[in-house]
Amino acid sequence: MLNLSQKEKNILIADPAVLAIPIHENNEPLIDLITQKEIAYGPPALLPDNTNYTKMRKTVYDKLKQAQAMLPQGLKLCLYEAYRSLELQQIIFQERYDNLQKLHPELTHEELFIESTKFVSPVINLDGSKNIPPHSTGAAIDVYLIDLEGKVVDMGIHLDDTYNDLTGKYCHTDSQAISAKAKEYRNIMNKVLQAVGFINYPTEYWHWSYGDRYWAHQSHHKFAIYGSV
Repeated sequence: MLNLSQKEKNILIADPAVLAIPIHENNEPLIDLITQKEIAYGPPALLPDNTNYTKMRKTVYDKLKQAQAMLPQGLKLCLYEAYRSLELQQIIFQERYDNLQKLHPELTHEELFIESTKFVSPVINLDGSKNIPPHSTGAAIDVYLIDLEGKVVDMGIHLDDTYNDLTGKYCHTDSQAISAKAKEYRNIMNKVLQAVGFINYPTEYWHWSYGDRYWAHQSHHKFAIYGSV
């Protein structure tokens, strides 16, 4: 159940303070995980025609490797999705918006928009201005943990199922609805990713970024270093 009367404790991805962060693009190249064997990836996310999901900025890739090296023996990071085009981003945002509207027809456009941004960054902001979603910059990664046989460990909810969690009950990083084991695995992943400088979007346990506006805002940098690719 949505609780709109309670002030959102987390800074949302399309908060005006985040959108006000300037971007100083450093033109760092994208790295494609299909050219390496250190970081696992796939199968492709449940998105139409996203053949570029394995691409990310070089520093993001380097930091992923650093984080993985810090994991306890028997665990590895697995990429669900990194780069995403603006076209795909818009499809996902609209789907989230439409599903919320069906579930809560009483909500206003603004309320539905804000609720949607808890899960997906918009392409067009509430005021009509263009946005630069983190996934379109190559700065954002959706990741989870696997064992050495490539099997997904208990993360509380699999990423293929998160589109159905419209309340965020299981998706929130600090969810209390998941098992003790899932909490443990999330804490393990959180610790290593934070240690190398990634910032988590707290409504999505799997979403981490480095170098985008949200990262800059949450880590108190004056500007982001990656814009849309």
